[in-house]
This record gives sequence, C-alpha cells and structure tokens, in this order.
Amino acid sequence: MWHKNQTSSSDFTLLGLFSSSQTSLVSFLFISVIFVVAVAENILMILLILSDSRLHTPMYFLLSHLSTMDILHISNIVPKMLANFLSGSRTISFAGCGLQVFLSLTLLGGECLLLAAMSCDRYVAICHPLRYAILMDDSVSVVMAGGSWLVGTLNSIVHTAYLLHFPFCGSRAIDHFFCEVPAMLKLSCVDTLVYEGGVYVSGIIFLLIPFSMISASYVQILLTVLHMKSSQARKKSFSTCSFHMIVVIMYYGPFIFTYMRPKSYHTPGQDKFLAIFYTILTTTLNPVIYSFRNKDVLGAMKTMLKNNLLHKEMNREKT
Repeated sequence: MWHKNQTSSSDFTLLGLFSSSQTSLVSFLFISVIFVVAVAENILMILLILSDSRLHTPMYFLLSHLSTMDILHISNIVPKMLANFLSGSRTISFAGCGLQVFLSLTLLGGECLLLAAMSCDRYVAICHPLRYAILMDDSVSVVMAGGSWLVGTLNSIVHTAYLLHFPFCGSRAIDHFFCEVPAMLKLSCVDTLVYEGGVYVSGIIFLLIPFSMISASYVQILLTVLHMKSSQARKKSFSTCSFHMIVVIMYYGPFIFTYMRPKSYHTPGQDKFLAIFYTILTTTLNPVIYSFRNKDVLGAMKTMLKNNLLHKEMNREKT
C-alpha cells in the first residue's frame, strides 16, 4: 500500500514531440497555428448552427457535437504540450495525467460512435429520402448524440480507473506528447495482459464496429449515387463521399493500428506520429470536410457576415 501511495503521488514526465533544436521551434509554431485554427473553425461551426435556422437539422445537430468534442479533445492535449515546451518543464502530475487519459478516452470513444451516427444519417438522407423525416427526427438525433457521450464516458471511467490502479515502477517518463494508454502501459511493472484484453474489446466496440458501419453506409450511398440520372449530382456526391472517407480513414486507421496491437509491438516514434492524425489533424479537417464545403453552411456564413456589417453600420449611425 505504501508503495502504491508513493507511486500515486509522483509526477510523470512527458518527453513530447519537441526537443531544444531549431526544428522543434518550427514544429512548435506549426502545432500552435493548427491549434488556433482548429478551435476557431469549430467554434465558428457551432455558432453558425445555433444562429441559422436552416442548419437546425439532425445532420448539423450531430456536427455541432462533433465540433464540441474536437474543441475539448485538442484543448486537452495541445496547450499542455505547448506550455511544457515554453517553460522547459516536461512534468505532469498524476492527477493531470489521469485527467488527460479520461478526457481523451471519453472524446475519442464518443467521436467514434458519433461519426458512425453521422454516416447513418447520411445513409438515410440519400438512400431513403422520403422516410428521412420519420427515421431521423429530433429525438433520434438527441439519442445518438447523447448515447455517444454517455457510452464514451462510461468506457473511459472503467479504463482510466483500471490503468491508474497499476503501480508504475522505475522510470516515470512517458515517451509521448500526452498521457495515452499504450505509452503508460509500458511503464507498469506488473502483468497488464488482462487489461490489454479489455482494450481489445473496447477497440472492437468503438473502432472496428463503427468503422464497419461507416464503410457499409458509404458503400450503399455510392451504389445509390450510381443510379442518379444527373451526372453533376453524381460527381458532387462522389466528391463528398470520397472526402468523408479520407477523413474517416485518417482518423480510424491510425487509431486502430495504435490500440489494437500488443504492447510489445509499440514504438514511441510510431505511436506519436500516428496519434497526431486522430488528435490534431482530423480535428482541424472535420469542419472543412463535413461543413464548410456545404452550400447551406456557406449561406449561413454570408448571413452572419451581413448581419455583423449591418450591426456595425447601425452603431456608427447612432454615434
């Protein structure tokens, strides 16, 4: 018990992405810009959906939750990474590390389920348009979004509690840019085989099954698109589906490869490179691919800009 308490009160060290070299300064600036862009565009997406009645549909309701998850997720990881680089300190407290694990698992798991829900929404909209209003009413979209948050949170509670229960002996240096399960398992001095089995089960539930559902949905969508008479409509639908699938593969591919491999097959450099895709890059790409290429969203942006300009002109006239 004394050993466990002593371990629990100790800080971890995040080795991170950056060293003190000039290359790291470029990487730091690049990550900083991506962070600002990702947060700004996701906040803009949420504001557009809330303010414009044209976007009060199940699809955009789910997209607003995706943007919320993306903001929380990148904010959970990047600010600490940047702060450590600026301060020269790479430490993170036991509680801080536990919070990172909990939030990352909640948001990653919830986003996996939410992306599957969004693909189902698109499948119904394109393949069964006449039944869309019945099959995808407001209550269904609320259940989808709420279920993603709830199931992701419950899964995270179990995994976080189990992971932090392990004693961490010897080096407490996590060779990663945030506290992630595979990297932390390497520091444990006890057998984690049973827990790894639980990770595989969660991987099947949160990764393989949703990815299979998304793939099946887009196959059906493409088959429906092939029967469209308009060549322009076919071209537009193919373009949309291909971009969606690229982002899905960028998210699920590295995620599956990281969490569905045995601990002995992990290498720090590879894990950090793969994690960049599902923690930083897709967070930035999601609003662009799912929203900003859409004419309804572009219309809502134009309306918001016009309203802002009118508001400024009225204020000038008053003054």
